[in-house]
Amino acid sequence: MFSFKGYSQEILATGILIFALVALRLIIAKLIRRYAKTSQLLEHRTNLVIKYIHLLMNVLVVISLVVIWGVNTDDIFITVSSIATVIGVAFFAQWSILSNITSGMILFFSFPFRIGDTIKIHDKDFPIEAEIEDISAFHVNLKTKEGERIIFPNNLLLQKGISIMPSHYEEKEFFD
Repeated sequence: MFSFKGYSQEILATGILIFALVALRLIIAKLIRRYAKTSQLLEHRTNLVIKYIHLLMNVLVVISLVVIWGVNTDDIFITVSSIATVIGVAFFAQWSILSNITSGMILFFSFPFRIGDTIKIHDKDFPIEAEIEDISAFHVNLKTKEGERIIFPNNLLLQKGISIMPSHYEEKEFFD
């Protein structure tokens, strides 16, 4: 029969680590939501950032658990380098996906424009003037005056010059 007596330190460390993970996830999610509320950011974008941060935290906890349970560090480095190589090749093949996710994060925190803004994208070959309907992790949904819907990748928004056009319904003071 298997006995847990020889693993009491590992079990205690695992419990503490899992408790710390849960506490940190709650605290970080609350801080990000508070930041989003004060900055008037959209809820689905906030949830996306929280999901990315939770994923990073989970990866760090798994690595910590491997170390706590005494896996040979040479084996860890070989495994991690093999996984990183495979992921690196996959991301290199799909660099635009990684680029769009990173651009989505930059757009979330810098927030140069909002849904409902009309923007003009300065592209020599295909200039676009359209209203922003939605901003997601990979792309921005645009709608032109003619009703054409355009899905524009986030990474290109950071590469092109953009003008935010004045609102068509600006408040004006009327005089008699």
